[in-house]
Amino acid sequence: MGLQAAIGMAVPIAVMTLLGHPTLGYIAGSGAFTVLFAGASPVVERARVLPIVAAGLIVSAALGSLSAGNTWLVAVGIVVIALAAAGLSFGFRLGPPGPIFFVLVFGLSAQVTAHAAITPLAYTATIAAGCLFSYLVALSPLLIRRVRSHPSRPLRELLPGPAFDDASRMLLLRVVIVAVLGVLIGLFVDPGRSYWIVGAAIAVIGVAADRLAAFQRGLHRMLGTVLGVGVYALLAMLHPSGLWIALMLGIMQFSVELVVVRHYALALMIITPLVLLLTGAATEQIGSMDVAMERIIDTLVGAALGAASGVLHPRAAKQA
Repeated sequence: MGLQAAIGMAVPIAVMTLLGHPTLGYIAGSGAFTVLFAGASPVVERARVLPIVAAGLIVSAALGSLSAGNTWLVAVGIVVIALAAAGLSFGFRLGPPGPIFFVLVFGLSAQVTAHAAITPLAYTATIAAGCLFSYLVALSPLLIRRVRSHPSRPLRELLPGPAFDDASRMLLLRVVIVAVLGVLIGLFVDPGRSYWIVGAAIAVIGVAADRLAAFQRGLHRMLGTVLGVGVYALLAMLHPSGLWIALMLGIMQFSVELVVVRHYALALMIITPLVLLLTGAATEQIGSMDVAMERIIDTLVGAALGAASGVLHPRAAKQA
């Protein structure tokens, strides 16, 4: 699966770079986030779940690109996407990594469309192509007979719901609170950074509904995300370009797939520079230490929001 994730990210970037359209490659590479979901499931079951994930990412990208350049539309869109993604993720038990990538894709799409010479339609079509490519790569093991002969549960069992228990309702409430507060803070600081503040907060919330875990995992994820910004700063000093970026992002995506389910804090240390490099390459801002410092501040603010929201959990709550 790590290899599939790497191929889904690196190949579109490398191909479009060689064809002279690297920006389209970076956009299509975002479609590789599709394969981060349902990683522990058999391929025959992933074949049913991943199209729904891809559809969510494409809708997020479309709304983000359409909102580009309008501060209020982007702000409202972040809250709406966070609420919808969290509702669907928790209500249908989608599992890790949860709603974070839908919010990040929305924000990334708005930012890239505002800075790059590309129309919303072209942007959406490009990321849809990237999602399709990654989906086909994820299904490639079905070429092996014993893999495709594995029994598969129906979709209603893979994604049971919609149903909300006390734990999932609390997680949804936390996401709504941090999304609204994160956007309000972003409006005062820099509206273009709101999605990162909210994304950092949602990353801290994760998919575990437990008061103690909220603080423990909040601290771990805060540290992982901040360290990830540090990794980005070091990589940015190398001023990578061309096929080197494709290689670096492919290695990062490979690493994320290996650790995202078992150790999300470590995954965030990789996901953070991955998204920053992807955004920086698409907007031609790689190497900006100002951006790196902004992301550190945004991450600390967002992670603090996410960890603080853990006080909403009752002390006696059990982990979902």
